[in-house]
Amino acid sequence: MNPEVASVSDVLVIGAGPVGLAAACMLREAGQAVTVVDAGPAARAQQDRRIIALSAGSRDILQGLGAWPGGDMTPIGTIHISQRGHFGRTELRASDFAVDALGHVAPAGVIASALLRRAESLGVDIRHNCPATAPDAWQARIATPQGDMSAQVLLWCEGRIDGEDALSRSREYDQHAIVTLAAPAKPHGHVAYERFTPHGPVALLPCGRDYAVVYTCRQQELDALMSESDAAFMRRLSGALGERVQFSSIAPRASWPLVLRMRADIVRGRQVWLGNAAQTLHPVAGQGLNLALRDVAQLADSLLPALSRGEPETESALRRYAARRRLDRQATGSFTDLLAQAFTLGAERPFLGPLAGHVRGAALALLDACPPARAFLGRRMMYGARGW
Repeated sequence: MNPEVASVSDVLVIGAGPVGLAAACMLREAGQAVTVVDAGPAARAQQDRRIIALSAGSRDILQGLGAWPGGDMTPIGTIHISQRGHFGRTELRASDFAVDALGHVAPAGVIASALLRRAESLGVDIRHNCPATAPDAWQARIATPQGDMSAQVLLWCEGRIDGEDALSRSREYDQHAIVTLAAPAKPHGHVAYERFTPHGPVALLPCGRDYAVVYTCRQQELDALMSESDAAFMRRLSGALGERVQFSSIAPRASWPLVLRMRADIVRGRQVWLGNAAQTLHPVAGQGLNLALRDVAQLADSLLPALSRGEPETESALRRYAARRRLDRQATGSFTDLLAQAFTLGAERPFLGPLAGHVRGAALALLDACPPARAFLGRRMMYGARGW
């Protein structure tokens, strides 16, 4: 080893967001020395106001780590699924799956704060304002302003996937997500809505006393919708939901473009990519962070027995991890991509609209009439591939 490179820990984690901190906690709890480096200030992740829906499976993972935010999370008791302008609807209820909630909702900063507290209690070495680059594409080495560092394993847990050659799948949806918080005129009763419209899905997630809103629109509609008055946007939102929910106030809106990007190789040598560094999904069904936490849990299960046996064993364990994650990653990416496309079929080809709407309505009606199919969908959303 180059004597100028400091071996700082067993595992180096790049990124102090929820994914990086979850990986750090899981490995540190098992006795590994873990260093986390993050390019941003200490408060960045804790101030993240993006709304996250965690599945029942993700709650199990965070509870096992001692990092569940508890009362700061809003439970989802029922998910109402329908489409605008056509028949067909179904509901998933927590009682149908013998769980107290189908999922929980909170700002990302709440989840990151709970993980940070757990990481600090475990003695994880966390270094902020420390951007990192990897001079070697295969080795667990990074260059930072604090000096070069090395470890047995390097985990990339922040950043986007750069370069089309690194992708196995990609799609530009020509859609944006408009996100905000809206206060319902009546208590939400822990009911979430997933409403499919010709311009894309609209989701309402109970978050505290409010609803977290994800309103999908086409690229060409974005500027007009972002500049629309609050009253007009609330009316638009209620109309998209078939007037099922009325709103009394709404917070400022933000937006971002929607894409599918799946990294081809999530392991290279002793480097591993997790979270948004491994995949970016359409927000329909809220699978992004849930998939990442399943990745983290299986990585720890695969990696921990090998870390004390040297580099060859570690690299073999990482290759096995990549193989074990293939099914869940591919299935989750395909599932969200299918939903995003299937429920906008006909929007660009109006002559297909009525037929596509009837087919979707029949599928939703069949799902509502078939408990085993609802059970399959619900368990898939809560637990990923292991829900099968």
